[in-house]
Amino acid sequence: MGKKIAVIGSGFSAIAAACYLAQDGNEVTVYEKNKTLGGRARQLKRDGFTFDMGPTWYWMPDVFERFFNDFGKKPEDFYTLEKLGPAYRVYFGVDDYLTIGDTLDKIKEEFEKEEPGSAAKLQKFIDEAADNYEIAIKDLVYRPGVSPLELITPTTIKKLGSFFSTISKEVRKSFDNPKLVAILEFPVLFLGAKPSNTPAFYSFMNYADFGYGTFHPQGGMFQVVDGMVQLAQDLGVKFQISSPVEEILERDGNAYGIKINGKEILADIILSGADYHHTEQLLPRKRRQYSESYWEKKTFAPSSLLFYVGFSQKIKNVEHHTLFFDVDFEKHARAIYDEAAWPDEPLFYASFPSKTDNSVAPEGAEAGIFLIPLAPGLEDTPQLRGQYFEIIMDRFEKLTTQNVRENIIFKESFCVNDFVKDYNSYKGNAYGMANTLLQTAFLRPKLKSKKVENLFFTGQLTVPGPGVPPSLISGKLVAGLIAKNN
Repeated sequence: MGKKIAVIGSGFSAIAAACYLAQDGNEVTVYEKNKTLGGRARQLKRDGFTFDMGPTWYWMPDVFERFFNDFGKKPEDFYTLEKLGPAYRVYFGVDDYLTIGDTLDKIKEEFEKEEPGSAAKLQKFIDEAADNYEIAIKDLVYRPGVSPLELITPTTIKKLGSFFSTISKEVRKSFDNPKLVAILEFPVLFLGAKPSNTPAFYSFMNYADFGYGTFHPQGGMFQVVDGMVQLAQDLGVKFQISSPVEEILERDGNAYGIKINGKEILADIILSGADYHHTEQLLPRKRRQYSESYWEKKTFAPSSLLFYVGFSQKIKNVEHHTLFFDVDFEKHARAIYDEAAWPDEPLFYASFPSKTDNSVAPEGAEAGIFLIPLAPGLEDTPQLRGQYFEIIMDRFEKLTTQNVRENIIFKESFCVNDFVKDYNSYKGNAYGMANTLLQTAFLRPKLKSKKVENLFFTGQLTVPGPGVPPSLISGKLVAGLIAKNN
């Protein structure tokens, strides 16, 4: 007999879980506080431009394939993928950049030009990363983080050293050139921690980057959300927007429903894909598993200052994804993780989806998304946003040798305060909790509440961690745990 399940939030992990739970014969309703579905992966549409407000990188296509295959479907049943070639460009100075191609051979050529002898080293590094990817994606990340024993398998025992070394150390063993080091450390920023605090095992992100490559779903990342919602509805899942949950109803340590707009909605099981810390605030204090001091001590992935800019003309000398590493990487990382301060000289990232996709900007125009990683919990004011827009525009124009300000039709921003307001995000973090050694697997907040029966969690503050592919996996893990517990 199926259960009545209320899912809080409609991000990737929540929709994924809803699909698996509905497939298991449960009656599933998803309640979303905002007016549109998708959580952080919403869209902004303005004046003929379309922007992904959240994730813009489509990596690990095999994880998306595995998700849709679980329902007898394929990604192409819902959206069209294009492999980006080149994958991205990284600027280190004026007219000084490296271009990451769409095959490992092209990337090795680029490395070799920069540092003779590095192609062979890169091949060795990526072989190891591929091995880690095989273990991680085929096995480890699909474990629910219930017990430390999950990490102990015949293959992981051989890899024990790579849990105690770091990405930073491993990269520097083989590469001296600071540009190559920066490119090899970049992918772990998706895991939300400094490369010097991220276990070397996570080099599997380098395989995701150089082995599988970077893709773009036509119409943007929101097309993936749209496809998942369509799949969920076909499975019988119901969605309710503009439905902020005010309270999780519990009696004697048993969850039995939620309260929305003062109305009680009964359910056998509550699953929250909303921010974990916020979800626990919806319970009486004695029913919360984690104290405020617990959250305070954790290493959170960064927040972001984002700008969505409509340009009247095409932008030159950039790729679809372009990174600006022309300033001190370590200094910016310290501002985020050690000082919790606005960076003096910020690294930033820019995405121009209209380079690949004509549907996201009017003809002859360009859609630009700019992102500066920031410490969570920073003061966020219109003045600071304006100041940092000027800082990055000065550098952008200088590095790409063009004037673009005169072509700006409009710009909109999104920062710490918006992450709090729109997503109830703890301190306005953008990517969840970082994957450091002491915040990996069973050491992350649990999928199942220890203090409230029938209450479960999914998403980037629990297992396996930050990012879109891990969110899909998190949804599958929690659905499996719910099936096992009922």
